[in-house]
Amino acid sequence: MAKLSLRDQDFAPDFVESERRSAERAELMVQIDYSTVDEIFSEFTRDINEGGLFIETREPRPIGTEVALYFNLPGGGGGIETTGRVVRTTEGNATTPPGMGVEFDDLSAQDRAKIDRLVRTLRTGGHRH
Repeated sequence: MAKLSLRDQDFAPDFVESERRSAERAELMVQIDYSTVDEIFSEFTRDINEGGLFIETREPRPIGTEVALYFNLPGGGGGIETTGRVVRTTEGNATTPPGMGVEFDDLSAQDRAKIDRLVRTLRTGGHRH
């Protein structure tokens, strides 16, 4: 018997969309270990895709800073180790946490596929624990 999901219910589309978005944010919490030339940090992200990620931090590095990144995605498959560059920073507000956007410099095809699978799973609401 198929598992019932929000999509199978008769909800208004905007309700389903907002519920799906909040579920994605709640379910995806990835610890990111990253380092600059002289410091090592450990923070979290709720926002990741094939091109980069957003690291939640009260002390973002300056735009242009190169960082080495290491993280494990939910569902196993091993860790991802890559480099990136800070392309955006934000002080945060009522709806957005403070932090920095990091663009991946050199992500292997295998790691890109892992991230792509996770993103697609979250978008369809099929995240497995």
